[in-house]
Amino acid sequence: MSSSAPVGVFDSGVGGLSVLAELRRELPHEDVLYLGDTAHVPYGDRSEEDVIDLTERAVAALEARGVKAVVVACNTAAAFSLSRVRSRFAFPVIGLVPAVKPAAQATRTGRVAVLATPVTLKGQLMKDVIRDHAEPLGVEVTGVVNLKLVPLVEAGHADSPEARAELRATLAPLRDAGVDQLVLGCTHYPFLAPAIRAEFGDTFTLVDSGAGVARHTRRVLEQGQLLNTQTRPGTVTYLVTGSVEAASPVIAALSTTPLSTTPRSENGHSELHLPAAATLRIESIHT
Repeated sequence: MSSSAPVGVFDSGVGGLSVLAELRRELPHEDVLYLGDTAHVPYGDRSEEDVIDLTERAVAALEARGVKAVVVACNTAAAFSLSRVRSRFAFPVIGLVPAVKPAAQATRTGRVAVLATPVTLKGQLMKDVIRDHAEPLGVEVTGVVNLKLVPLVEAGHADSPEARAELRATLAPLRDAGVDQLVLGCTHYPFLAPAIRAEFGDTFTLVDSGAGVARHTRRVLEQGQLLNTQTRPGTVTYLVTGSVEAASPVIAALSTTPLSTTPRSENGHSELHLPAAATLRIESIHT
């Protein structure tokens, strides 16, 4: 397998752009094929069998494009599909682990909440990380669901009045219960960070898995001698299973959205280091 081959990134829609930003920061010379299954989003309330099937089809489509590794940048897909996908494909498949561990270690109140989809919350992966990292510390972990949030992000309305109203209704009880660490257990949710900050200030420390999975991807590529040695900046090609026309403005908008979960830049935000909107390459793909 050639080290100059692209890295594949897969999500149910545009949420994985939050992970892509971290990958681009960690691996700036890698070419990336980003596949958003926008024809079937959201995955959060689908059956386990449906999620596994859609994930396998997406990874197979990336395999056909010649990728050297795939990052499953969808918490719902990772919750159920990783073992099946890894057994089927010869290249490395990297998945997300809900960021319960750092939240449990950082909480001062002993109360952590995970904002995620029903599929993610009921998956064995979530149960394992809570058992291994929260329970030994005596930390209480509460799962919370709002199925309206992913469609709002997909529509480009992450900081809209409707999104803020949904966040108030969902997160106010957590604030009242003393939760101080909010795990964003869906890759769409970092795009809600500005709205969460606007409504709740510093009530919650927002924690997500993007930076961690980017570092892990680097380690996997290094171990497999698959790191791209080119010196030019890597390219990103976006593949969507739904309408290119519908996805293009949302991808362009989210490509310039500041994320406030992991402050790094001078203005206190972690910027999405993606190509300028005018240069986006977005193609249609069938899986």
